[in-house]
Amino acid sequence: MRVAEGQRADLSPRKLVDAMVSEGVLTAPDSPRGRLLNAAARLFEQKGFTRTTVRDIAAEVGILSGSIFHHFASKEDILRNVMLEVVQYAQARMIHAVARAPTPRDKLRACIRCELEAIHGLAVPGFSILVIEWRSLSAQSQKQVLKLRDAYEATWCEVIDAARPGVDPALTRRLLVGALIHTHSWFKPRGKGLSLEELAEQVLQTFAPE
Repeated sequence: MRVAEGQRADLSPRKLVDAMVSEGVLTAPDSPRGRLLNAAARLFEQKGFTRTTVRDIAAEVGILSGSIFHHFASKEDILRNVMLEVVQYAQARMIHAVARAPTPRDKLRACIRCELEAIHGLAVPGFSILVIEWRSLSAQSQKQVLKLRDAYEATWCEVIDAARPGVDPALTRRLLVGALIHTHSWFKPRGKGLSLEELAEQVLQTFAPE
């Protein structure tokens, strides 16, 4: 039985994952396949797709490399599945946060915070792979991921349109995503100084001043 988006707004992060697993959208994290996907996501982020071998992924979870092919056809198939699940979880998490925010401006703040948390590895493991390893996908795999990514971007544009009537939501989103992704090179979420919440507020003030 699928959980409606409105019902998901009342779920905790763990219950959100559990609901998506029960729907067949996500792989159970503690299943053999889920452990492989999580290990691959970590290694692809740390070493890059090209330098990560199937043997590396197998060693990370303590199995023989040949056992991976009971779950995936190839290393590229692993990357595709990582990206598909990352996009779907990132969107569900963002919709969950937006549904709980009371005003259009609060909803935009929620989107900004969710994406910052994902970019900095605080909530959606493997999110940076969507940008870094896009060219490592085959053309067919890119089409599959792009279809889901378009839905994620559509959620952003709806929120921007409600918070900033009269602006071009697609253009604003392009400017926003550039600004947010670039924080990966200079912002330290666990360091001293600006907190992630304060950074999210600064971004909101820049793109949607009161």
